[in-house]
Amino acid sequence: MIQAWFGIGWLDAFLRVQLLVGFMTVNVLLLIWAERKVLARIQQRLGPTRTGPMGLLQSVADAGKLLTKEDVKPTTADRWVFDFAPFALFVPIFVSFLALPYARDVWVRSLPLGLFFVMAIQSVTIVGMLMAGWGSDSKYALLGGVRSVAQMISYEIPLVLSVVGIAMLSGSLDFNVIIEAQDVVPNIVYQPLGFFIFLTAAMAELARNPFDIPVAESEVVGGPFVEYSGIRWSMFFLGEYTNLFVMSLLGTVLFLGGYAWPFGLDVGWPLQLALTMGKVSLMILLLFWIRGSLPRLRIDQLMSFAWKVLIPLTFVQIFLNGLVLTYAWPKIILTFTSGAFLLLAAYAIRRGVRRTGRVPREQRLDALRIREARGLS
Repeated sequence: MIQAWFGIGWLDAFLRVQLLVGFMTVNVLLLIWAERKVLARIQQRLGPTRTGPMGLLQSVADAGKLLTKEDVKPTTADRWVFDFAPFALFVPIFVSFLALPYARDVWVRSLPLGLFFVMAIQSVTIVGMLMAGWGSDSKYALLGGVRSVAQMISYEIPLVLSVVGIAMLSGSLDFNVIIEAQDVVPNIVYQPLGFFIFLTAAMAELARNPFDIPVAESEVVGGPFVEYSGIRWSMFFLGEYTNLFVMSLLGTVLFLGGYAWPFGLDVGWPLQLALTMGKVSLMILLLFWIRGSLPRLRIDQLMSFAWKVLIPLTFVQIFLNGLVLTYAWPKIILTFTSGAFLLLAAYAIRRGVRRTGRVPREQRLDALRIREARGLS
């Protein structure tokens, strides 16, 4: 109606953005509380209980503390780079929020190249990480920033290539077309390997366990954000949890059928919206569960896993998609071939982990004695 009154969509878009900002802020506060409670459950703890009913106001209290905390800046920091780094990280994440669908007619803007837009704008967050590390004039922050850039660039490749497989199946970069193509069978059935690659690369892009090397407290204190405090630090935190929701929503749209599966496209938008939020919640809980279950990787393991495992697997998935689409074979072939390669990859990863595990003390002592006997030490 607003669009009809004014003849242009600027006011309509403005109001939608304001609603999205409010939703995003409340959503981040709830995500922080939910993660604390889920991790506490996994670790047999209680989590937040004191502030508000069931600890629901703990995130609000933390936000109030950060807003009123002193904004400390290193004396030797590069002023402009240091100040604009939080915006360089947060703004691209928020902009990518605008093109994602929640129901058939519920989003800010529907773009014909929506998938391309989201993937392109997400890559800009790398600049924010580098600016935060470089502008702080701190060795620890710089090391964390360089680690972040190396990790994000490495895992950006399999992330994008896993999305290319979905674009091949649907024949479009429009989120509407991608979702409507899944009204009967979601893409995860045809692309189990692609979903595994997407989920793994998304965790690395979010720098969450077991891919949290850039912010590993035992190695680089606090990553590229170590010199930030107060409202500036909270913007990085806000960006992290907003991106968690964005990646979960993107995975829901690409692999889980979005608002179309399993009820089809004829149901009303309230049910479609509830369905999308339910799938996003399951994705987020899966990421929380993985964070609480797996230990941190070493930096060499992390980089090797991207270049030696994930990227070759993405090319395998794209090759399989090309064969099936070129020769018009039934898509069910993708289920078996992609699933077989996923099982093969899981077996290879398990063997690799067991082979690189810590050698028992007796074997290490025997190896040292052999080296001494041969005069190698």
